[in-house]
Amino acid sequence: MLKIFPFADNSDALMAHLSRTVSFDDTVQKAVDEILQAVRQRGDEAVLDYTEKFQGFRPESMKVSPEAIRRAREEADPEFISTLKEAYGNILEFHRHEVEKSFFYEGEGGVLLGQRVTPMQRALLYVPGGKAAYPSSVLMNAAPARVAGVGEIAMTTPCDSTGEVSSHILAAASVAGISSVYKLGGAQAIAAFAYGTQSIEKVDIITGPGNKFVALAKKEVFGHVAIDSIAGPSEVVIIADANANPDYIVLDLFAQAEHDADASSVLITPSASLAERVAAIAGERIGGMLRREVIEASLRQNGAIILVDSLDEAARVSDMLAPEHLELHVSHPWELLPSLHHAGAIFMGSSSCETVGDYYAGPNHTLPTNGTARFFSPLSVRDFVKHTSIIAYSQQQLLRCGERIADFADREGLQAHAEAVRIRLAGK
Repeated sequence: MLKIFPFADNSDALMAHLSRTVSFDDTVQKAVDEILQAVRQRGDEAVLDYTEKFQGFRPESMKVSPEAIRRAREEADPEFISTLKEAYGNILEFHRHEVEKSFFYEGEGGVLLGQRVTPMQRALLYVPGGKAAYPSSVLMNAAPARVAGVGEIAMTTPCDSTGEVSSHILAAASVAGISSVYKLGGAQAIAAFAYGTQSIEKVDIITGPGNKFVALAKKEVFGHVAIDSIAGPSEVVIIADANANPDYIVLDLFAQAEHDADASSVLITPSASLAERVAAIAGERIGGMLRREVIEASLRQNGAIILVDSLDEAARVSDMLAPEHLELHVSHPWELLPSLHHAGAIFMGSSSCETVGDYYAGPNHTLPTNGTARFFSPLSVRDFVKHTSIIAYSQQQLLRCGERIADFADREGLQAHAEAVRIRLAGK
């Protein structure tokens, strides 16, 4: 199930085995294109038609009633509500440290320059609700939007065939202060909020994970709205030394693999004995896992134990993979950290398992996948704000620099640009 690969023997084949990419077949592309076009042309009617087709229910109202949200919170286990509150508080606190401030400074000749940071006006948080419900996604998407100061935050999540939405998701929405909740899912939901319909106002940004139809729809509407990312299957890399606990490692690999058969779980270690022990324990434990078939498929197709010569080489291999999650099960994780450059989130030490970050610690669990951690970042407050340049040039400074500016425009062949400056220099 979990194969051991000596990195030095065939590194190219191993990296090809672990290569990750987001791709969409022609069938998905055609379906999404049709949905987007239909919603753009027919609005609410198309949204309701597709909701009935794919979710098995045609709602009279696309919004979840305030009473349903209130009831979900009141009927929830009080301990669960307490945990949601604690987690949301931690996530808010982390994101408060990301807040950017506008700045202004005075340049030569009375010039005032600066950058104004302002929140987006309307955001949509997409929360999956098909095969599984993820209230954690509610908190992780809501917190940075709230801290950024977004004016209106709406949320949508698919309903079931009776028109009901997960009570856990509604309870999380209540804790996060989200009262505008829709019972829509799939590409039709993305289209509705990207383009606007008769009853749904267009938003400025759409965030949150979803299936391949949701991911492709987000890709296609980018430009009409901002998006966070095009998320692929989840992934974890664990770097471990000879002192690591193999039972911890096995369950952390399983935790990633149980998401999806396409998920990737990789152990990198210089210890052959640890590698063999992890492989053996995985075989022993798999029989007791509720999602055994999914875990087995994931580890067989996308999992690996990679043997390297040293922790330095482990860091280089990890950087090649640029994983979404990176766990360091080593005796001195802070000493290894400077050697690591590409990861969505790094979990320091054996007590910092990925599950802590997924639900509770505070940093966002919406992370770059498919090796995009080389150039993308986790969801943050920065995704929900805009930066506007402010330029206040004085007449004195324009007179001093204007001819050089006009000459610059001349050299680009843009006559009107140049003349727009020269007419001011002439005092006309």
